[in-house]
Amino acid sequence: MSVVLSTAELSAADRGERWHEAVSQTFVPLHVNLLEEDPSPGRIVTHHLGSTRISDVRAGSQEVMRSKRLIARDGKEYLILTLQRRGSAVKEQDGRECLIEPGSFSISDSSRPFRKKIEGDFRFTSFHFPRKELRVRDEDLRALTARAFPGHDGSAALVAAYFAQMAREGAGFDEVIGRQFVATGLDLLALFINERRGRFRPQAPETAAAMVVRVKDHIAQNLSDPDLSPATIAAAHFISVRYLHKLFQLEGTTVGEWIRAERLERCRRDLLRSPALGLGVATVARRWGFVSPSHFSRVFRAAYGVAPRDWQAHGLSCERREGDSGGGVGVGGSQPARGAQEF
Repeated sequence: MSVVLSTAELSAADRGERWHEAVSQTFVPLHVNLLEEDPSPGRIVTHHLGSTRISDVRAGSQEVMRSKRLIARDGKEYLILTLQRRGSAVKEQDGRECLIEPGSFSISDSSRPFRKKIEGDFRFTSFHFPRKELRVRDEDLRALTARAFPGHDGSAALVAAYFAQMAREGAGFDEVIGRQFVATGLDLLALFINERRGRFRPQAPETAAAMVVRVKDHIAQNLSDPDLSPATIAAAHFISVRYLHKLFQLEGTTVGEWIRAERLERCRRDLLRSPALGLGVATVARRWGFVSPSHFSRVFRAAYGVAPRDWQAHGLSCERREGDSGGGVGVGGSQPARGAQEF
């Protein structure tokens, strides 16, 4: 359930004190200095995934500071990952100062003093979690606070995209699923920090989990490439093909099975829309990396229990007929059956 804290209903004169309470309640005790003569309304929407608090924050110009006195008062160690969505912020911690612009993310550590100044209307999404849950060395974390990581390329882009998606969808997760998504996100963040600090360890559990996330994202972005293979995937991630296969074995599948299942699901979806778009079965198959029409028809029928042309023509009614006759697997939102490895 989401919690909403807002100063919109208060007069400008009363907003300062209430906003200070809202910010300290959401994050950690902070000094808050509003920089507007007539403070703009502020709004914080928060929900939890396990021990992680996800907050969407919107307000006007202000400065917040975490002092040694406040740290000594609560003694809690939290990390705050912030995705800047609108407006720019200047952050200071551990002897560094950086400019955080929209599309970038940054990390703050509540166990040491920090300062953040935002001028103008802003919006950001923050992830607030116990320090002990991020398995990285203190020296490595300290080296990366108050740094801006642009979320448009490289491993930083994957971190930004994953946490942004978690923020959008998190309120709908149940507790068990939510904890799993958070754990994967923290593994991904740990991998990012270790990579930046030159401590990449392929065999570490958190590295393996985060690597699977990166590999699956890469596969999803390249399904249309008929040359997508374990060799090209491994090369793109600077790992061996053997290690790549091991990652998927730990999940109870293979690289080839995963690629084929993802391609088939996209073909299944697009075939429903293909008549309106004037696309044939072979065109849809090629669109998602299937080179041979006969091979595509064979694996589609094996996975869903119906020929691609029948599914294209009749859609969900085809599934109902298969279900009534007791044959076939059906396709209404189901995952493809795992067949022989394609690679």
